[in-house]
Amino acid sequence: MSRFDHTQYRPFVPPVTLPDRRWPEQRITQAPRWCAVDLRDGNQALVEPMTVEQKRRLFMLLLEVGFQEIEVGFPAASQPDFAFVRWIIEQGVIPDGVAIQALTQARKPLIERTFEALHGVPRAIVHLYNSTSKVQREQVFVRSRAEVIALAVAGAEEVRAQAEKYPDTEWTFQYSPESFSATEPEFAVAICEAVMAVWQPTPKRPMIINLPATVEMATPNVYADQVEWFCRTIARREALVISLHTHNDRGTAIAAAELGLMAGADRIEGTLLGNGERTGNMDILTLAMNLYSQGIDPRLDLSDMARIVRTVEEVTAIPLHPRHPWAGELVYTAFSGSHQDAIRKCLAARRPEEPWEVAYLPINPEDIGRSYQEVIRINSQSGKGGVSYLLERDHGLMLPRWMQIEFAQVVQRWAERGAVEVTSDRIWQLFQEHYIEGAGAYRILRYQIDRNPQAADQLVVELQRDQEVITLCGSGQGVLEALVKGIEQGLGVRVEITNYHEQAMQGTTDADAVAYLQLRCAGHLYSGVALHRDSVSAMLEALLVAFSRIGGEVELRHAS
Repeated sequence: MSRFDHTQYRPFVPPVTLPDRRWPEQRITQAPRWCAVDLRDGNQALVEPMTVEQKRRLFMLLLEVGFQEIEVGFPAASQPDFAFVRWIIEQGVIPDGVAIQALTQARKPLIERTFEALHGVPRAIVHLYNSTSKVQREQVFVRSRAEVIALAVAGAEEVRAQAEKYPDTEWTFQYSPESFSATEPEFAVAICEAVMAVWQPTPKRPMIINLPATVEMATPNVYADQVEWFCRTIARREALVISLHTHNDRGTAIAAAELGLMAGADRIEGTLLGNGERTGNMDILTLAMNLYSQGIDPRLDLSDMARIVRTVEEVTAIPLHPRHPWAGELVYTAFSGSHQDAIRKCLAARRPEEPWEVAYLPINPEDIGRSYQEVIRINSQSGKGGVSYLLERDHGLMLPRWMQIEFAQVVQRWAERGAVEVTSDRIWQLFQEHYIEGAGAYRILRYQIDRNPQAADQLVVELQRDQEVITLCGSGQGVLEALVKGIEQGLGVRVEITNYHEQAMQGTTDADAVAYLQLRCAGHLYSGVALHRDSVSAMLEALLVAFSRIGGEVELRHAS
């Protein structure tokens, strides 16, 4: 029998009391410094770690996207990581202004090996870390606070000593109290200040202090309190770059990072699409797009989203969920009828020079290489708006409202029978079958109109039905009324036009005009559509299409 017992867990007690917290009143107004850790943190989380060739491919993508800081590995931990770092440096593929970052534990042999891997690099960040949380100190390493601080200080001294051996490199030092989110705040400050005493950062040569939510312990606001308290308490804040590295155990890594920026952080570490240990790292792509959607330059080029997604999927062998924020296949797709109708109306109303404001679309999909073809897709849950949008987009037909409602029901019935998505091609086929192809029943051979401003218009129309030729004559106020009279007199059927709409075509087809018509006969409604070079022919054919659909339901008789 499975055990599912919540009583074995204790609620996380917020480690700081901050009644005068300031972060809730802050706004993010600019992008942070980004550091992509896909090649280290992301790679170590894969079932099958990336090959050197896959790492090279991902590294080049990160450069193209615009990252200025990239953690390239843990070179002291494995030969593949070491070889990859050497390849980057020896091939000279690091652009000016870009710093690679290498991770190392606070152990002398590992630090030496890290600097050996970085030899010859123009610019680099050495990322030193050791675990600081109470559970790690007491149960994993069995060390006191003083011993843990001594380990960090010894590591910092070794980093400084090794850097002095390579004066041609521009070094930046970074320290992470691992599991900061589960570390007592005053101890986190104490160990960071001990490392600072070794490295002696200045405003001109700052060091990076990275505050990892190695395991997400509580709601994002608690993490924001920890970050703000740390920033307000740590000495020489002006000589520090405060960095955040959040994980997604509770599903709120992005929210924690955003609130952490509001709490005073300057820098964000994460991965493209959130790949990482357990439930993943903070998704830089999502956070960057969150900023972009608020009118903030993310300082990353995400315009070719499909290529970014494709590359990450191929090198990690992890498929992207279709509902993944901003990047998923379906995130700009509306199946709901009301959503489709709202999108269609907003797109029709907006002007290019106006700020983007479209219902259900927080950004213009075209900004990231997507198209409106992906926005509206049709299934049994869709409505008139989506169906009408596809007909207008792909065929130039702007259906009147009464026909939108009627035809949406036709499409819905078809979708329900097949329980599948309805493509634009299928919608067009259904439209033709239901409204246009009936024109074969009565084909106009020729017609003549005698217009008289002082009296009714006279219409003579010659029709062909199968092998039979029929001539109808009628008079009325306009050609439609004249044809209705001709049908009544010549075929003995009483019909009434209930809706009519004309539309000029805009070069999307060979036709110049389209006519939409609905008539009532014996208490039932019948609709027809016709496209033609001239509007008169279009309206006559539309009426005949609608009339031809009566066949079989009303006994037609010819006048003798």
